[in-house]
Amino acid sequence: MIEARGLARTFRTRGRTVEAVRGVDLEVKAGELVGFLGPNGAGKTTTLRMLTTLLEPTSGEATVAGCDLRKDPVGVRRRIGYVAQGGGSTPELKVIEELVLQGRFYGLAKADAARRAGELAARLDIADLDQRIIKTLSGGQRRRLDVALGLVHDPRLVFLDEPSTGLDPQSRANLWDHIRALRDEHDTTVFLTTHYLDEADALCDRILVIDHGRIVAEGSPSELKAQVSGDGVEIGVPADQVAGAADIAGTLPGAHEVSTVDETVRFRVPRGDTAMPELLRALDSAGIPMTSMQVHRPTLDDVFLTLTGRTLRDAEAEPAGETKPTEEKETADVA
Repeated sequence: MIEARGLARTFRTRGRTVEAVRGVDLEVKAGELVGFLGPNGAGKTTTLRMLTTLLEPTSGEATVAGCDLRKDPVGVRRRIGYVAQGGGSTPELKVIEELVLQGRFYGLAKADAARRAGELAARLDIADLDQRIIKTLSGGQRRRLDVALGLVHDPRLVFLDEPSTGLDPQSRANLWDHIRALRDEHDTTVFLTTHYLDEADALCDRILVIDHGRIVAEGSPSELKAQVSGDGVEIGVPADQVAGAADIAGTLPGAHEVSTVDETVRFRVPRGDTAMPELLRALDSAGIPMTSMQVHRPTLDDVFLTLTGRTLRDAEAEPAGETKPTEEKETADVA
């Protein structure tokens, strides 16, 4: 459904060349639900814009939904759905009016557009809102409408850009169900970008991680988590005995990444559950009382930290890279 080889994009900014994307190779098969993760400035947004024809590649090639990205961008647009992070609905229109209007834009006859609008409204639980003015909808309701608008022409491939950003937990869970249904019930291929690692873990068949303009890892959530060596262990001890506790933790078989913060010792070790009894005995023999203990299996955030040197939460908090404003300027130049 998507096949890209050597996809790259450079920008000129402040008198120098910035390589936003440096030769991305990726493949998405029909019927997959693929997550695309990356810190700010990693090239995630630029790659998404290229794949959706919003930004012309500097080099490389790609086939999207059966059409050549460079030679037939109009064909790509006709065959994909795109749900932008900010949405694209008209606040003053009624829900049903917007759905029918979008269908007409895609060339559907009036009756077909009305029928398709009704089907999507029912599928995404907004049928009882069809006469509501869009600006009166809640965040979750408006987001489901955005997804419906991206599906009005029945694309086999849909791009979802940060679909649940800003939603409350209940609305997020509801939207997740609808996204799963796209794949499971309607055989729609979904390419999803997200800053929520629990979302990627819960939804995606496969995850692609981009950093510094290149794909640095890919695999199922379980495959990626298996790359992190060992369980994370965190123990609390009195402040004046942290150094001694860290030394003891470092003697456990396979222990690594030992660090201390205030009254806490953190480290990784294979099978943290079985290592804890040995650690407790060693601490007790040394007369070091343990005040708290946590053991956790690797998470996608651990994977992200291992691959990029920072957590995705840290990446969210950082300012966007220099390429962002330049991308926005150059998007207007795309035919």
